[in-house]
Amino acid sequence: MSESSPTNEHIQQQAQELEAAEAQGLGAALKTYTKYSGPGWVQSAITLGGGSLSGALFLGILGGTSLLWLQLVAIIMGVIMLSAISYITLSTGKKPFQAINEHINPALGWGWLIATIAANMLWCMPQFSLCFAALQKNLIGDAIGDSTEIKVIVSLVILGVAFFFLKMNESGSQAGKIFDIFLKLLVGVIVLCFFAVVVILAFSGQVDWGAIAKGFIPNPGHWSKPGGEIAGLLETLPEAAQAFWTEAVVKQQRAIMIGAAATAVGINMTFLLPYNLLSKGWNKSFRGISRFDLCTAMAIPYILATSCVVIAAASMFHAKVDEKLVSSDTAIIVESINYSGVKDQILSRAAVVDNLDTTSITDEDALSLVAKSSIEERKIASSLVKRNAFQLSAALSPVLGQKKASLVFGLGIFGMGFSTIIILMLINGYAFCELFGKPQGGSLHLIGCLAAGLCGAIWPLIWDGPAKLWLAILVSAFGMMLLPIAYSTFFLMMNSKKVMGDEKPEGHKMTIWNILMGISVLGALIAAITAIIDKASNPTAGFVVTVSGAILLLCLAAYASSPKIKSLEKRLAKLEK
Repeated sequence: MSESSPTNEHIQQQAQELEAAEAQGLGAALKTYTKYSGPGWVQSAITLGGGSLSGALFLGILGGTSLLWLQLVAIIMGVIMLSAISYITLSTGKKPFQAINEHINPALGWGWLIATIAANMLWCMPQFSLCFAALQKNLIGDAIGDSTEIKVIVSLVILGVAFFFLKMNESGSQAGKIFDIFLKLLVGVIVLCFFAVVVILAFSGQVDWGAIAKGFIPNPGHWSKPGGEIAGLLETLPEAAQAFWTEAVVKQQRAIMIGAAATAVGINMTFLLPYNLLSKGWNKSFRGISRFDLCTAMAIPYILATSCVVIAAASMFHAKVDEKLVSSDTAIIVESINYSGVKDQILSRAAVVDNLDTTSITDEDALSLVAKSSIEERKIASSLVKRNAFQLSAALSPVLGQKKASLVFGLGIFGMGFSTIIILMLINGYAFCELFGKPQGGSLHLIGCLAAGLCGAIWPLIWDGPAKLWLAILVSAFGMMLLPIAYSTFFLMMNSKKVMGDEKPEGHKMTIWNILMGISVLGALIAAITAIIDKASNPTAGFVVTVSGAILLLCLAAYASSPKIKSLEKRLAKLEK
């Protein structure tokens, strides 16, 4: 296994130290927990990736700080399920893949494994792309060039460095400690970079702390109503225009809410944790530290980093337009960096509200429509235009200074991409060993790591054009559909006496677990169904999603016919009698 499976003597020593600290009280326990934390930082390194960055960015653009609560709720739900997974793993000492196949249903186990590998191979690509963009646009500059060859060479260098750290993790317990320290430092750099941005914005008077505090209060109404300043802008519009923009905003808002929730804890994260725990040699004595580790090492950095991105994006982009776009002069409007995106939104509005045939409209007429639209509508349309972190960096240059903005964002963005690359490769190593039925660790684990890394490093050849769309939709749809099934599977395992034995929670503890896990399962199910419906309407990818939906139905059928379900049905039948 990774980290050379620590000796029983070493694990026993740690377990005794933990038990002694827990007996001394909360203070001593927390101190010891902090000393031996590790798996949570690994989870943090993957959850703070390109998906989290883009999700947080668009949340701030579209909803301002009113949607800060979403990432808080998403990560809490993720922590609940991962805590359950860690409890099951540490209590039984068994690999989840084997336990699912043996006690629940092989269809669920293999679906979980295949979805994990597919997600690892695909999502490595945008992380390499993100790293290259950070180097080129923020850290090194155009000197590295922009050709396909250069992109591949730089990506292979990044792969080599990532593989070095993974090989270090594989080589021994001491090297594994260095690997843990490196991940902690990397996560720390990510958080500090984006935190520094918010601090500087606060000193410049561009942060509304009252609105930020209010934004952390959960508001389920955002599922069907626009948030932030957009709601006020909509009230100033005529009824027909108001209805159009409300529908457009809510649709985008709902999609980004789902996306942000999905990136907090993905299907491959549920695979990573148990194998990382087992690789460290942890057992049931480590259940307390595992929960602490997830809360502090994964949840807190995620909340801090993503919240800072939301705040920065909200301060720069939410319900705002640039000076060029607000002009009445068409020659100036067309020079706006966001003109193209705003134009598309205004044309859609004209087609729906004004029944205007925009299929063959000239560029000049389109520009005229934008110029005639109200400032309020331009602001709303602008909030629907997606930006990237590099645009945010450029927008903050007047506040932070160009060099400082480039450096801070460059380090944060590169750290997000690089940390995720490492962990995606690590997960794929674990998954490959299970795929071929081999013990964890050794050459097959490293081959699995390299497979994901090499797939990611060739992103300039694949992660572009129609192929990017198809791949992204296929894997995201498959992963989103299987996430609630994975959650449900672990829910069943927690309630199974056959799986858990004497370690199965009883009484009020089981009730609490079931309530918390049930909420998480329901949330994942709602997000998955909504995502599938939205993606199925895509004219290009609808077929892919339909096929993926068929796969889901097959999984559900297998799920329904599983021994555990049948057992529950028999019990219910007896109760009815």
